[in-house]
Amino acid sequence: MSSIKIEGQAEAVPFSNGTLTLNIPIKIKRRGGCKKITLPNGEEGMANSPKKPTAMQLALARGYRWLAMLESGEVKTMRELAAREGVDNSYVSRMVNLTLLPPWIIAAILDDSLPEDVLLFDMAVDPPALWDEQRSRLAYP
Repeated sequence: MSSIKIEGQAEAVPFSNGTLTLNIPIKIKRRGGCKKITLPNGEEGMANSPKKPTAMQLALARGYRWLAMLESGEVKTMRELAAREGVDNSYVSRMVNLTLLPPWIIAAILDDSLPEDVLLFDMAVDPPALWDEQRSRLAYP
């Protein structure tokens, strides 16, 4: 774990050109892989660790990756892609269908703010062509 400790007083140094430099005396200690900050009042804080992607986020990324492989000609068909990835043809099709979702649903997937009753299967299987129809089908506000 790492910790950052402020030792002494911080000072602000103004310059004639209008800039300001802050000098903060700190001491950094390494203790494993986690960072820890100690404030002047003795309070300690921990750095936020990155969240692991959700299954829906991974599926969306997989769909875009596979679509790019198809569009670039790296693979010729979804069947070839499925064989290469070791998955079923229908699975490839469902993941590529996720690229047809409207931007607000994609943003909700990436923010992990979709309602819990919205399922990946509902979005991936035969999505309507019109975004408003997708919204009503998913009962998304």
